[in-house]
Amino acid sequence: MPQFVVNAQRFDPYKNFKFRIKWDGKYVAGISKVSALKRTTEVVKHREGGDPSTSRKSPGRTDFSPITMERGVTHDGDFEAWAAKVWQIGAGLGAEVSLADFRKDLILDFFNEAGQLAISYKILRAWVSEYQSMPDLDSNANAVAIQHLVLENEGWERDTSVKEPTEPSFSIRG
Repeated sequence: MPQFVVNAQRFDPYKNFKFRIKWDGKYVAGISKVSALKRTTEVVKHREGGDPSTSRKSPGRTDFSPITMERGVTHDGDFEAWAAKVWQIGAGLGAEVSLADFRKDLILDFFNEAGQLAISYKILRAWVSEYQSMPDLDSNANAVAIQHLVLENEGWERDTSVKEPTEPSFSIRG
């Protein structure tokens, strides 16, 4: 079981807006939103014939929910290149999938307000199940064009080697 050290000086929870995603050893540019890391374990109900009219419960299969990432449309082709490994138009009959390298392990780094790495998660064996290259376009809108990537995964785990940082103290000069 991982051991977590508690910083007695920090009472405030972390904010949700300082994060970065890394794959293939580098941070991916412009990701503005990542859905929650969520796992659900099925409940298996059972009872023996001589038991009272109540069920016993045991854990069953665990499922890891897909992770959605969003970023503004740019010339960076990382999202599209990864999505093309699962399916690519014109690849020929039976050659639409590249099973050699369509899965990636990702790192989700989460930072405190001072920009220090606070928490990190490893997302395991992810692959693209849905890709939206362009949003609905509207000549009367005033919005940023957003790409979406939906990733199936086989689990995630906290990187316990990342320790809680000692937050800096800034002096106020009068």
